[in-house]
Amino acid sequence: MNLGVRWSLHGDGRTPAPGAVVRPDERLSWPRTVGLGAQHVVAMFGASFVAPVLMGLDPNLAIMMSGVATAIFLLATRGTVPSYLGCSLSFVGVAAAIRASGGSSATVTGAVLVVGAVLFLAGLAVRKFGARIIHAAMPPVVTGAVVMLIGFNLAPVTASTYWPQDQWTALLVMLFTGLAVVCLRGFWSRIAIFLGLIFGYGVSWVFDLVFGKIHSMSPAGQVTDHWRLDLSAVSNADWIGLPSFHGPSFEWSAILVALPVVIALIAENAGHVKAVGEMTGKSLDDQLGTAIAADGAASMLSTAVGGPPNTTYSENIGVMAATRVYSTAAYWAAAGFALLFGLCPKFGAVVAAIPGGVLGGITVILYGMIGLLGAQIWINAKVDLRNPLNLVPVAGGLIIGIGNVSLSFTDNFELSGIALGTLVVVVGYHALRALAPTHMKEEPPLAEAGNAEYDRGRGES
Repeated sequence: MNLGVRWSLHGDGRTPAPGAVVRPDERLSWPRTVGLGAQHVVAMFGASFVAPVLMGLDPNLAIMMSGVATAIFLLATRGTVPSYLGCSLSFVGVAAAIRASGGSSATVTGAVLVVGAVLFLAGLAVRKFGARIIHAAMPPVVTGAVVMLIGFNLAPVTASTYWPQDQWTALLVMLFTGLAVVCLRGFWSRIAIFLGLIFGYGVSWVFDLVFGKIHSMSPAGQVTDHWRLDLSAVSNADWIGLPSFHGPSFEWSAILVALPVVIALIAENAGHVKAVGEMTGKSLDDQLGTAIAADGAASMLSTAVGGPPNTTYSENIGVMAATRVYSTAAYWAAAGFALLFGLCPKFGAVVAAIPGGVLGGITVILYGMIGLLGAQIWINAKVDLRNPLNLVPVAGGLIIGIGNVSLSFTDNFELSGIALGTLVVVVGYHALRALAPTHMKEEPPLAEAGNAEYDRGRGES
């Protein structure tokens, strides 16, 4: 049985020839492969340990389960799709909404586990019926709107929770991170969020030395005098130990808030498979259903033990594009590093000590970038927002999602924010399409229509 864990040596195992590509089933020498794996870990760190902190989950467990998820993905795709699965930022808004309504960490992971199950079933459906069912149910106008409202729904979290803790540090971190994203090149631009965090740690430490304690809202939500950077828990943490586990709890209200993120995850996986296929020069569209199902299965396992959900990481696509090394052996090395980091509580304590002001500066850019990915989907698909069929459901859904509008059905059940906004976009679009005149239904060809294999889209792996 081929599990994709055997690789042929590329050339002499050293530096690839100019213009050469190291294929997924090839590898360089093991020392170089391990080094590339470490580089992939650094690339995913910025987002993968910020996300669990923002979700209120254990960062050690998140890093460890990202290694497990990556191994599951590589085995499921039999080493044909090089990818790292890290903590998904798409669920940060969901976690904030669930906690705001009184939900616990168990409630968050329970809701996300259900999303993972739905994603797994969606992957199986794509394997059986082909990739066109994705476009039929979630055309670009719908997908873009849902991704956008997921990102912009987070704006109040930054404005009311993180930024007020230290506005000047937040401002400096925002400016530095923005400059890093725009001005740095290659690999360094891919880890701009990580560099922004390091910069924020440094600024907070200097401000504590120069100005002393700050009088502002603490992470607990109380206005007190406190240090910006408190590393007291780091010295008390062990070097080696297991992260904290907990079981999920299932509540319908939380599940309904989380379900819309399935749309974003399907879009992320489809985009990743298409991008890697284009870079390697080999179509991977027959693996799309498998990739989606593997992501769902990995997220189910992670959330079942108290970790966050996972998704394919674009940061690691950047590493592959820069190095032209697509070897899945490097990803196995990265998964091994992640497992080791997850077993170091001291590392988790350092992550948990990120000052609120630093998170304020980071999230201003990060949440905005998540939202604008939705606009990028519209641009790439040439969505015409002058068409009322597209404009009306998107306009209503975005305002509801971003403004966190709620609709109460009973004293104990209501829909609001992301869930209600997504429902308005999806149901509204398909209902209006059924009633709209013919000239409004005319659409440009599918973005994937030029790829016959993608149109057939049968997962025969």
